Amino acid sequence: MVWPCLCARICLQLSPFLYKPEMLREPLSILRVWEGGMSSHGGMFGLLAFTFYYAHRHKISWTNLGDNLVVTAPIGLFFGRCANFINGELYGRITNVRWAMQFPKELLDHPQEAERAVAACVRIDPALTTPDAIVNAVHSHPEVVTALRSILTPRHPSQIYEAFFEGIVLFAILWFVRTRTCQPNGVLTGLFFICYAIFRIIIENFREPDAELIGPFTRGQFFSFFLIAIGIAFIAAAKARPTFPKRMTKHE
Repeated sequence: MVWPCLCARICLQLSPFLYKPEMLREPLSILRVWEGGMSSHGGMFGLLAFTFYYAHRHKISWTNLGDNLVVTAPIGLFFGRCANFINGELYGRITNVRWAMQFPKELLDHPQEAERAVAACVRIDPALTTPDAIVNAVHSHPEVVTALRSILTPRHPSQIYEAFFEGIVLFAILWFVRTRTCQPNGVLTGLFFICYAIFRIIIENFREPDAELIGPFTRGQFFSFFLIAIGIAFIAAAKARPTFPKRMTKHE
């Protein structure tokens, strides 16, 4: 499991270069893993490439290997989105729904709000002169939390939406298909890509874009269309030349 995780991690870190060309001026930024910069799409493409190599080298079914992996993938996605929520990152768009929340890291992306926050927080602690210092002080200074309530904007907790649909719902769909139906190798993999992409495209409408748009689409939506195409290709190939896991036959 070490090599698949390592391959996915490398692709997670490399993927931002696709939509943040300014990072090419500082390529060593890929080594600063503590700063985030990961993309779930990049991780998926990385695992796709590694499993193909692994299956070819060990002469096992690539699609069967993929089917076994994707069933558990939503669990990782669930905890990943929960971590995003806990860290207050990848927050949602501005809204007035009753369950809207405020995220201090919003200050890092909105200079005007950051200036107002600094002006309010230096009165509490003279050391709070930067947005980063204010974000770090939220957990230890209740007065800072109170001051930020009138500055931060209410937003969708889109990380929770993603954890529910990309984690719980997607896992339920894949588990049902795996245990209740008899599908040829590759169908589950294709279904995973399609369902994940559809959920991602929908939820991106509630999530604050973290990069420039590509036409009318966010980066997450744009790359998700490629996942749908890959998923359709997997299912079409599986139905055209069906092979089944050794533990089952088509008539079971």
